[in-house]
Amino acid sequence: MISILQALTLITQNRQVPKVETVSLTQALGRTLASDIAARLTQPPLDSSAMDGYAVKLDDIQSSGTQLKVIGEAPAGAPFMDPVNQGEAVRIFTGGAIPKGADTIIIQENVKADGTIITILEPQSSKRHIRRKGLDFNQGDILIKSGTTLGPAEIAVAAASGHAHINVSQKLSVAILSGGDEIISPGDMPKPGQIINSNPFALAALIESWGHEAVILPTAKDTIDSILARIKAATASDMIIPVGGASVGDHDHMRRAFKAAGLEVIFEKVAVRPGKPTWFGTLKGKPVLGLPGNPASALVCAQLFAKLLLTGNAPQNITCRLSEDSRANGPRESYQRAVVSSIEGTLYVKPLPIQDSGLMTPFLAANGLLRLPANCPALTAEDLAPDLKQKSRPEGRLQTQNLLI
Repeated sequence: MISILQALTLITQNRQVPKVETVSLTQALGRTLASDIAARLTQPPLDSSAMDGYAVKLDDIQSSGTQLKVIGEAPAGAPFMDPVNQGEAVRIFTGGAIPKGADTIIIQENVKADGTIITILEPQSSKRHIRRKGLDFNQGDILIKSGTTLGPAEIAVAAASGHAHINVSQKLSVAILSGGDEIISPGDMPKPGQIINSNPFALAALIESWGHEAVILPTAKDTIDSILARIKAATASDMIIPVGGASVGDHDHMRRAFKAAGLEVIFEKVAVRPGKPTWFGTLKGKPVLGLPGNPASALVCAQLFAKLLLTGNAPQNITCRLSEDSRANGPRESYQRAVVSSIEGTLYVKPLPIQDSGLMTPFLAANGLLRLPANCPALTAEDLAPDLKQKSRPEGRLQTQNLLI
């Protein structure tokens, strides 16, 4: 049995790096960026107004009742080319270029306009409402790093920085194979002893969210021959993810069938909870990542190992404090489904009370995984968590990449 770090290292060394293709922005959603995106231009390209109002000199608007002469206007895309002198103003609109000589914007609600004369109703004591050149980014800035899964925010930034086409990793085809005589399809009503096969659908959704294609194979029976037939059907895929059948029971044939098909084993067990039966190897040069059959184990280990295998990215760590006491951890590195929240600007993590690996509903509440290292001592509330992997910050951006769950 190897450590998580050893498993991640071996996966990195044996992963299949996808080829690169160039796609338009309309085809980029969910794809994995294959090269850094650098800004081709500066944004904003010049000092511009953040409000509708008047471009003026600050010295002219510090007293109520002051009158200024309007000498022109500066809508977005049509700069006013003459300078603004003492006692003058230029009517300006959001996005309009700041004329030479002006150093602040007074919003239109704070003046009274009468023809070409404006009267200051509310004086201003500081420079305001100007977006400075390069406030967002400057030409040459690296805006999005290679390996990022592209969402709406990334596509918007790519477009704004001057890119119509971007380099992404080609989609890999990933075959998902589950097996078991007790397994039935969603929609069927289980008889005593049967269970609904939810794992392939969850894994397929994850795989496609990482920019690749998932192929759900028909469920195999609990025989070597049935599994071998499914393996043969998966030969057109770039990678195979078998689910379940990896333990040592009399009916756990999955790994044995892959060995019979020619699997070159790289590792067979990982010191992780949940997910100890996770295994990895290659079959005719193609990666094979075996995941446990318990739903929580399968999803957690997919986040830890399958994401790295497909995208080259491990989940992102963030710093937070525990919101309650935590018991000492055992000899296996543990990943607990948890809820992250922000309290007065500080991130806190609270493990969910039930961590049973057969349960699915905790994933509805969890927005992160709390990592407890092997033999981690008991911790108390307000301690810094040893590590946290989280899907999105509770506040701020709507989408953050390389985070868990």
